Amino acid sequence: MDSTLHTDVSTARPEIRRLPALVANQIAAGEVVERPASVVKELVDNALDAGATRIGVELERGGIELIRVTDDGSGIPPEQLPLALAPHATSKIESAEDLTRIGTMGFRGEALASIASVSRLSIRSRSADDTSASVIDIEGDTRGEARPEAGPVGTRVGVRNLFFNTPARRRFLRTPQTEQNHCADIVRDLALAHPGVGFTLSCDGRDLIDVPPGQGPRERALALLGAEMDEAYLEVSADAYDDDRTAAIWGMAGLPELARQNTKKQHIFINGRPVRDKTIQHALKEAYRGLIEPGRHPAALIMIQVDPASVDVNVHPAKSEVRFRDSGVVHSAVLRSVKAALAGADLTPSVRENPWAQRSVPPVAPSAGPATTGESFAREFKQAMPSTSSPRLDYGATREAIERFEQAPSTVETPLPQARRAEKVLQVHDSFLVTQDEQGLVIIDQHALHERAMFQKLLDGIERMGALESQGMLVPLVMDAPGDRIEMLESLAWLTEALGIEARALGPGSIGVSAFPTLLLERGVEAGAFMDELLERADAEGWAKIGPSGESAASMREAALHEVLDMMSCKAAIKAGDAMSQSELEELLAMRERIERSSNCPHGRPTTIRMTIAELERRFGRS
Repeated sequence: MDSTLHTDVSTARPEIRRLPALVANQIAAGEVVERPASVVKELVDNALDAGATRIGVELERGGIELIRVTDDGSGIPPEQLPLALAPHATSKIESAEDLTRIGTMGFRGEALASIASVSRLSIRSRSADDTSASVIDIEGDTRGEARPEAGPVGTRVGVRNLFFNTPARRRFLRTPQTEQNHCADIVRDLALAHPGVGFTLSCDGRDLIDVPPGQGPRERALALLGAEMDEAYLEVSADAYDDDRTAAIWGMAGLPELARQNTKKQHIFINGRPVRDKTIQHALKEAYRGLIEPGRHPAALIMIQVDPASVDVNVHPAKSEVRFRDSGVVHSAVLRSVKAALAGADLTPSVRENPWAQRSVPPVAPSAGPATTGESFAREFKQAMPSTSSPRLDYGATREAIERFEQAPSTVETPLPQARRAEKVLQVHDSFLVTQDEQGLVIIDQHALHERAMFQKLLDGIERMGALESQGMLVPLVMDAPGDRIEMLESLAWLTEALGIEARALGPGSIGVSAFPTLLLERGVEAGAFMDELLERADAEGWAKIGPSGESAASMREAALHEVLDMMSCKAAIKAGDAMSQSELEELLAMRERIERSSNCPHGRPTTIRMTIAELERRFGRS
């Protein structure tokens, strides 16, 4: 071995040194400050914690050259202003115990110091007790002295030339337009979460966001998402649970037709904090099961208030993720409240140019009587939300509102009055049914509607009896199967028993089927082909590997069962191209009125499309 390649570790051992303060702050900035939007979030969080009623954000070149955040909050006394720029200095926590019950937006204590280490920062602040404001300028590790300056009560922080002294990181920034978009997303989300606070956002002199203080949650949401969305969102109310575990919820659930291929139209807030949370996203997906296609995600705005002790917000440097003490409570609360909103709505999509355009018919039935409704609960929930003077939630008020809502007669789950049964129905190309209701012209996909009806019948059978009704076969069906399929069949006993299928190995290479679901036999479904497809799908999805117990296993088994019921209902349903008698047509329309979620097939595709009278008149030039 070449001796020149050998290194004596005893002479190469590095010396341990204390990092300079600037370098330490820049390392901290690497976690806190990723791009201009990170700075905007930290500064606006501070403004909210200061009780601001108005917050203004100004950008130049998407925040790369300038970010200025101005608020009318409580301000900082001049003697504390230098400390506000020191690392690990904060007014929001005092001890380690405080970290288990964080009720503020910011809390880490290094945001301003970290931002200052990678920018040219200026902070001006004045408290109500002071006659003038104080200003400090800081650039890297060079800090100026505090000096007096005229200014109103509140704080203004200016951040110029972000990453000017860390050029490698500055090169990773995107175009000014991209950075501007990220900043706008942050301000929009924080404005959604705090409707009582006024927000403005401008970039290079152009106004992007301008919402006044004192708005309600729905008013604020429509101001930022578009007033035309008013009737495209259903109101979601609150829920409560035993054992002192409470999750108060207010939100808006988008109609199924608003679903997208990603989750960008989902806005989730925990105690006023915008977050990304897989538990809540999964609950939303489950609430829309069968109403949207599997690869799509519903549009929703969900605001959740919980006791700060029940949620850990200290799991992500950017505070964009949380961990719940009991995620099952939150999952169940979101699932139940969103499903209730959907159950009380007419989900039939209308033909129009833009799926985000206004619906012509209110989707939720009007409330009758003085009972507590979603609207009145929203008002009470708003009153319990963090106020502009204090960021903490009034949990007593929230619990009282929940109890009144629980005790009041339910209005959310009341279905809409069914449309008048059509006297006439026309089958078009042996595939579509055309009829009418009070609102206009109704076009139905006969296969999709019958598929939903078959799915509901199968699901009801399992929920009622624990298993589908089955019929013994006079002569057992013998089918070829490789050894691994036979082993897999034994592990799928939990599934085949629920389906009413009796099947067992007859030898090293064959399976015998001696009983099969009655509904499938009545609909002419061939048992051998169905079993081949069932075992192939089970193999591909790994259903035989699902454990025998546990909450996760139960959820996976339920999802697998629903997928098989989807497959069964598709095979049992009337097909496109099947001619139907008048009595069959009428029976199919009657099914549409009886079953839940008749607006969509089990795969989430629409069964029915409506063209309203107003839309017909518009298209024929009569309006």
